[in-house]
Amino acid sequence: MDTSQFLLIGIGAVVGLLVAFAYYKTKLVGAGKTSSAILADAEKESGRIKEDFLAKARKESDKRREHLEGEINSKRKDLESVESRLAKKEDNLDRKFDLLSKKESYLENKDKSLDNRTSMMEQREQELEQVIEEEKQNLFRVTNLSPEEGKKLLLQKLEQEFGHEQETMLTNMLDRVKESAETKGREILASCIQRLAASYCRDITTSTIEIPNDEMKGRVIGREGRNIRAFEKATGVDVIVDDTPGVIIVSCFDSIRREMARQSMGQLITDGRIHPARIEEIVAQVKREMNDIIQEEGKKAVFDLNLPGVHPKMVTLLGRLKFRSSYGQNVLEHVKECAHLAGMLASELGVDPVLAKRCALFHDVGKAVDHEIEGGHPEIGANIARRYDEPPEVINSIASHHNDVPMESIYAVITQISDSISGSRPGARGETLERYIKKLENLEAVALTFSGVKAANAIQAGREIRVFVNSQKVGDKNAIKLCRDIAKEIENTLQYPGEIKVTLLRETRVVEYAR
Repeated sequence: MDTSQFLLIGIGAVVGLLVAFAYYKTKLVGAGKTSSAILADAEKESGRIKEDFLAKARKESDKRREHLEGEINSKRKDLESVESRLAKKEDNLDRKFDLLSKKESYLENKDKSLDNRTSMMEQREQELEQVIEEEKQNLFRVTNLSPEEGKKLLLQKLEQEFGHEQETMLTNMLDRVKESAETKGREILASCIQRLAASYCRDITTSTIEIPNDEMKGRVIGREGRNIRAFEKATGVDVIVDDTPGVIIVSCFDSIRREMARQSMGQLITDGRIHPARIEEIVAQVKREMNDIIQEEGKKAVFDLNLPGVHPKMVTLLGRLKFRSSYGQNVLEHVKECAHLAGMLASELGVDPVLAKRCALFHDVGKAVDHEIEGGHPEIGANIARRYDEPPEVINSIASHHNDVPMESIYAVITQISDSISGSRPGARGETLERYIKKLENLEAVALTFSGVKAANAIQAGREIRVFVNSQKVGDKNAIKLCRDIAKEIENTLQYPGEIKVTLLRETRVVEYAR
């Protein structure tokens, strides 16, 4: 490369440097101007932002100040309310304190007054005792009575004065007792049944069957008990096979079923063939025989008494009484005996003896089904007689022979009399004559120990006592108490089965003659 070219290149480089310097200088001048503008704008913007922030801060400060002022006002009101309540309570406490102070002073005065009055009363009491003692001595001296006699006289007077009130109280007490009598009666009956019914039920609900040996017991029971279950199902009874040697017990409340089971078991033991089919065959056979026996006994009773036109169902019920007992007395024999007695009484009184016998014969017919139908046997028997078109006299005699309903004819009275005679006849119910008479005498003697009693008669085999009192000594209200006292004394002094009815009679009878 030559020198001119090198020079040109140098000059070009210098020129280029100068141009570049000029260009960059121009840029620097423009940049300076731009940064100044930017700074000015930034200052303006920061001023504006600062003003906005201060405005928002002022607004927020105002809001917080208002909120705080509201809370302060609310707290101030609450404090004022609390101060008001405290002031009221303080006033109340002051008033109560004043009141307690007054009461305390009042009680102190009262105590002093009571102490004074107590001392005065003690002094007065001593004076009164002295005066009473002096008056007693004067009274005894004037009346010539001893202190014991005076006390007795005073007690009698008090009893007369307060007797009416006592009778009224007793009547009210009896009324209250009657309200709960049914519930209490059930409880008493349940208790008595639990304590006393075991031996009685054993006697009237079980039958004992003798067997030749213990091997027969096993045959009666059968394999896995099938024979005894078949027997109980066919007869409707319970069979008890225990360790007692030589006996089997049959238990049932229905006397007909129990008798059928007894006869069936007897035939099975005699026959020796004991299995379910044979059991059913024997039971069916005995059932037919029992029905025949019942019909025969009923027909025999009607025939012996010569009573025409008796319904067949009534005949059947009479036959069932053959297997029913009451207090050890066979009921069928009892009603037949009553019928004969009623016929004789009717003849003596000049009324129809046939109707009287009919009334007496059916008076206990309800006992044939009283274990199946709810109610007492007089009510059951009356309903049965009504169903089979018995005369009204017969129906009333059955219903009234225990005084459950009023008697409406002479035949009802005859029926009750014959029933009492038959039931109370010595020996009829397994009682000796001496014990029977002694029981009645003791019953009457208890009633006669009470003041005002004129006479006492035991009736219905000692199941009832009728007490006659002096109407001048015993009033209507006193009669209630006296009757209750007699019943209570009988309970405490005598021993007897069942219950004894105490009937107290008080009347004023005046007789005059017009001549």
